[in-house]
Amino acid sequence: MAITAAQVKELRDKTSVGMMDAKKALVEADGDLEKAIDLLREKGMAKAAKKGDRVAAEGMTYVAVAGNKAAIIELNSETDFVAGNAEFNDLLKTVANTIVEFAPADVESALALEVEAGQTLNDKIVGTTQITGEKITLRRFTVVEKSESENFGAYSHLAGSISSLVVVEGASETAAKDIAMHVAAIAPQYVSDNEVPTEVVDREKAVQLASEDLAGKPDNIKEKMVEGRIKKFLAEISLLDQAFVKNGDQTVAQFIAAQNGSVKSFVRYQVGDGIEKKVTDLAEEVAKQLG
Repeated sequence: MAITAAQVKELRDKTSVGMMDAKKALVEADGDLEKAIDLLREKGMAKAAKKGDRVAAEGMTYVAVAGNKAAIIELNSETDFVAGNAEFNDLLKTVANTIVEFAPADVESALALEVEAGQTLNDKIVGTTQITGEKITLRRFTVVEKSESENFGAYSHLAGSISSLVVVEGASETAAKDIAMHVAAIAPQYVSDNEVPTEVVDREKAVQLASEDLAGKPDNIKEKMVEGRIKKFLAEISLLDQAFVKNGDQTVAQFIAAQNGSVKSFVRYQVGDGIEKKVTDLAEEVAKQLG
């Protein structure tokens, strides 16, 4: 199949390899991006693409807590300039507080909530859009509930570009916030390695077994080396096994255990995670306007 320049660019952005290497991998993978990434990793030319690497949209994340309920939201705008103004920030808090109060099932239900007499949350968003001159959208949210014996930990990083919400059994709010800070900074994908899906582990094992640096080694040696690499891979994506961001001499599991607590769950939002931003070629746009 024909490989487009856009496909090559996307693969280069995700792996930082050269243009020719990216094109060769895409050709070999019949245009399948994920398969091309795996092929490059087998050759030792690229690291695993991270979840948060595809960040594009502007906006802010925010966490609102009310008693035993909390909500983490992402509100998008077209530019970071609007995301930083007072109208957007006021709307951000209104949206989060409304969602934590009513706990709607989905975005559509959230937008239909009445926040003032005859005015819905969607009306509020539209009103702010008219003021700022940019389209503003509620992209996603998660409502989390806890018991009396549990604590919420909430943390926002980089002026709201990343937020995290953690539930900890026992310990304290301070310890829970420290875990939330770690989650925001390090971006784990699972609480523990027990939560990692079998297909994720199998895919990583397949990539490692096909690594060029293992070529020619006896199967028993190869299996042992891959076993060590899988263990390292799981530690990198599992919160409890990661080195604690505030003390690299202990894992997150060791830190929270010392606080007489345990991590139950976490949610991490990064603005634009998974959204591909439209890249504008300025020269091309100018040429169009002059044409």
